[in-house]
Amino acid sequence: MNKNIKIGNRVVGEDAPAFIIAEMSANHNMDFDRAVAILRAARDAGADAVKIQTYTADTITLDCDDPCFQLTQGTIWDGITLHKLYETAYTPWEWQPELKKTAEEMGLEFFSSPFDLTAVDFLEKMEVSAYKVASFEINDIPLIRRIARTGKPILISTGIAYMADIELALRTCREEGNEKVILLKCTSAYPAPYEEINLRTIPSMRETFDCITGLSDHTLGSAVAVGAAALGARVVEKHLTLRRSDGGADSAFSMEPEEFRDMVDQIRKVEAALGRVTYGLTPKTAREREHSRSLFVARDMRKGEVFTPENLRSVRPGCGLHTRHYEELLGKKIARDAKMGTPMSWELVDFDH
Repeated sequence: MNKNIKIGNRVVGEDAPAFIIAEMSANHNMDFDRAVAILRAARDAGADAVKIQTYTADTITLDCDDPCFQLTQGTIWDGITLHKLYETAYTPWEWQPELKKTAEEMGLEFFSSPFDLTAVDFLEKMEVSAYKVASFEINDIPLIRRIARTGKPILISTGIAYMADIELALRTCREEGNEKVILLKCTSAYPAPYEEINLRTIPSMRETFDCITGLSDHTLGSAVAVGAAALGARVVEKHLTLRRSDGGADSAFSMEPEEFRDMVDQIRKVEAALGRVTYGLTPKTAREREHSRSLFVARDMRKGEVFTPENLRSVRPGCGLHTRHYEELLGKKIARDAKMGTPMSWELVDFDH
């Protein structure tokens, strides 16, 4: 798989900053102006991209109230059918070209999760720069195959996937000649409990599947996203809304702009701190080493006196001999008078007696 993937004008890879995606999802609350305000908030909060979802209630499910179409799994949406949920949550398709244009004018990348083949065709006409395969679509092989054929980068969430599902999705992409795949560790619970996140899977996925990995996060707060960055996540996706109190299908587990900004800042600090593997010292820490321990004359001494634990000590700063010579010097005589606070040196040692 590719180790550096370009999404629009941004590079996603091991040596690039984490690619941070603000997921709009249903947080527009069916208001176009609010959708634009979310784009603006994403830009101001430091996001690299905004992602939307391209479906209608009829393209993602059936208008059926049989038991298997009822939401009863302990979700925040329990009590309605899938069709009714998606009727309130979808992003009108007629908005999407204008949202893309607006996002790009703001300097944001803009792409989407399609949920059926007609959505892929629609997004291809929009010339999106990438595609996201949502967790629940990882087993929709015809959809993944159609997306892979576009040749565009593909981000795949693994929220409900077994190992075999991930392998099949990746194999499908490869069969279509598409190696530009990014796997996102995801926990498909809304909000997701911290103890079910298992962030250590991110570096494991990178090694197991030989591809760029990241996080699609539904937890509350930024701790998990920042932790993922520390473990090498090259993509971080979080839902963004203007205010959770405004309501909406996804508001309960979405970030507000100030929280998103703080998350981005924390991720960038972690990236700066990760640096590289080194056992050397920077110029600043090399200067600080001057305050390390070394051997000093700890009492006024006259020529010929013997070094003892009372008059020879390991103290700060580091101007004297290395402390490894302490035992070697005990019992030897001083070669000349020395005041307390004199840095120990070989010139002070009388080797003739």
